[in-house]
Amino acid sequence: MPAPSPLAITTSSVQRLLKEEASYHKEVTDQEKTVKDLEAKLQAGGADEDGNEAFMVKQNKTAIEQTKAVFEPLKQRIADSVAKLEDQLAAAEQAGAPEAEITQAKTVLAQAKAAA
Repeated sequence: MPAPSPLAITTSSVQRLLKEEASYHKEVTDQEKTVKDLEAKLQAGGADEDGNEAFMVKQNKTAIEQTKAVFEPLKQRIADSVAKLEDQLAAAEQAGAPEAEITQAKTVLAQAKAAA
């Protein structure tokens, strides 16, 4: 089996970064829901048997902030990878790369631009 072309590698890289970003967004949403549930429980006066819900709220808020801090560098990595993919796509079209690779690259490029 031949080694994957640079276009295929870059296409896979952009796909992976887009999935990673979606995963972080889901993680933030889940963490925020957990914090809301814990805060509601605290305000209702229903402390847990350990008495550590206030600590758990604080810890979850810290986790949310740390997760949100990932977004800016990740956006930059996606932008860099998209620019690289655009360059490699143009080169591959001129070099006569396989149509399947070009189509896949164009699809991923469209997804990346829609997500931006």
